[in-house]
Amino acid sequence: MPLDQKIILNAVKEAKEKSKKRNFNQSIELVLSLKDIDMKSPEGKIQEIIELPYSPEKTNKICVIATGELALKARKANADLVIEKAELEGLAGNKRELRKIANNYDFFIAEAPLMPTVGKVLGPVLGPRGKMPIPVPLTVDIASLIEKHRKTVILRMRNQPILQCRVGTENMKEEEIAENIQTILRALEAKLKRGMKNIKSTYIKTSMGEPVKIKP
Repeated sequence: MPLDQKIILNAVKEAKEKSKKRNFNQSIELVLSLKDIDMKSPEGKIQEIIELPYSPEKTNKICVIATGELALKARKANADLVIEKAELEGLAGNKRELRKIANNYDFFIAEAPLMPTVGKVLGPVLGPRGKMPIPVPLTVDIASLIEKHRKTVILRMRNQPILQCRVGTENMKEEEIAENIQTILRALEAKLKRGMKNIKSTYIKTSMGEPVKIKP
């Protein structure tokens, strides 16, 4: 079972109190250490996209790679960047610009027929970052998809049994942050063989503050 809501709330409040005031709205991050995980098994290669119930102020930046009407709809839906086929082909070999795009955007959505070209051009920079585009049909409701991915997080485990992701910003209500944390814990519980028993420790912190342990 996920952690008690009151325990999470207290930890969120403590993390906020211990964090020095900055001249910007800090992110709130969840850090999980796992145990008894075989890093070579599928369980050791966790990569989950989780939609949070409460969207942080700092929403994800979305890049859409599409043509024609789908590109037009993506612009109307306020995608942060829309790359059309000719632009995509023009980026081939431009490592500096490709790295810039890969670093500046959180999620990539691509028209399915363009995926072979996307793989050739953007694959080398997006693949290692775990940001390969989500292929979609021409008939997709792109506005809804963009809105959904603005409030999603990627829970990814690389070479160590540690997971870290943003669960909110410090100006959000503690109850909203706590519910976001519960949503992530429920998703992780379903993914792990032993559920919550595979979680060694859980910490919450502001982006520049010290970690506070969430004690079960």
